[in-house]
Amino acid sequence: MLSYNVAVLLRSAPGTERRYAVEAVDMNIAEDLQLATPIKGEVRLSRTGRSILARASLSTAIEASCSRCLRPVVAPIDVQIEEEALPSIDIDTGQPVDLGEEPDALRLDEHHELDLGEPVREAISLAEPIALLCQPDRRGLCLVCGVDLNTTDEHVHNEETIDPRLAGLAEWR
Repeated sequence: MLSYNVAVLLRSAPGTERRYAVEAVDMNIAEDLQLATPIKGEVRLSRTGRSILARASLSTAIEASCSRCLRPVVAPIDVQIEEEALPSIDIDTGQPVDLGEEPDALRLDEHHELDLGEPVREAISLAEPIALLCQPDRRGLCLVCGVDLNTTDEHVHNEETIDPRLAGLAEWR
């Protein structure tokens, strides 16, 4: 998936870089967000003086519904990720590293594995458009009867329907 063993990279000189192609990775993003195409791109892992710097350029597409007409839509998503991953075990001594200084930092596991799954999920979730449209000029659905206003030119309702809770206000006019 998106997990990389970086033990050799941790023993390398700062500035050393490894590149990995990401081909056809499929993962669950969220309950209400599904991928339409697998994730593709490239991950670059660089050794810094104290950590591994992970940079990723990834693309995929998500399945959603148009915000106006509710038709299915596939929206392309491109994300750029830059995360610093700190070791949880010292590569030379094998002793645990003090996690108190940076408790929220992305950590390598005890086998020096870097898992980018969660940062990728977060980046794709944040890149999801707020109001996805199948076409920018969509008129949407009728608020009264729910008919798709894009399929008809003349759509009217003869009676003005009033919510019974607001009938008293209509009499007041």
